[in-house]
Amino acid sequence: MGANALAECQRMSEEDLPGRLARNLRTLRETRGATQVQLAKLAGVPRATWAHLESGAANPTLSVLHRVAGALQVSLEELLARPKASARHYRRDSLPMKQRGAAFLRKLLPDPLPGMEFDRMELPPKARITGVPHTPGTREYLACESGTIALVASGERFILEVGDVVVFRGDQKHSYENPGVRTAVGYSVVLLAPSL
Repeated sequence: MGANALAECQRMSEEDLPGRLARNLRTLRETRGATQVQLAKLAGVPRATWAHLESGAANPTLSVLHRVAGALQVSLEELLARPKASARHYRRDSLPMKQRGAAFLRKLLPDPLPGMEFDRMELPPKARITGVPHTPGTREYLACESGTIALVASGERFILEVGDVVVFRGDQKHSYENPGVRTAVGYSVVLLAPSL
């Protein structure tokens, strides 16, 4: 490749940066189901700045890019990268998993979402997990997919059968137990309260 062709490729690549940033921001935000207002607040930038970034007309400072990347929980490289394939398959074993006693907790999503946690819990018969209280103001949703799950939260005991959901304060002591004779599967969605 000649010097002129190389310079032209570099110029075209640089010209495309604002457009790539705008496309990547929109895609990352929409994938997370968030609004510009929510992510601007999380990043500590005005909503108008976020909108300007998504328009492709912005020339942000490195500090602004760093805060935006932090709010989306991605690297600076991912913000500026050329678009990747629109879908990616994650094998079960590639998702983070923890064993707590006889129970298994597996993350449902490969990428963290700011302020949210999604877990699949598998509880063998008679298994019990003590939940860790989250920050004040946190709400948790527990859905039973199969078997029976006993939830103790807010000083009450709830028995969840298939399809049942309990919403409770996740900032208090809570525990999950399988009182049944077959493995129970549940899904926990935690909406973390923003720290002040």
